[in-house]
Amino acid sequence: MKVMRYLEQKGQGIVEYALILAFVVAIAAGLTNAGGIKDKVSAIFTQVGNTLDTAKNNSTTTTNP
Repeated sequence: MKVMRYLEQKGQGIVEYALILAFVVAIAAGLTNAGGIKDKVSAIFTQVGNTLDTAKNNSTTTTNP
């Protein structure tokens, strides 16, 4: 009796996790196919790279003699 109850609960947990995973995958696929996410993330990384390049070029290095 206890074994069957344990197995049923374990099976229920696996099904719940599978449904949550399927939901997350569906949301991610929907956002990716929307086309906006990829372009926005790429633009953010480009902007960060440009900002770092500008900071590097504007910085001065000093050395102690």
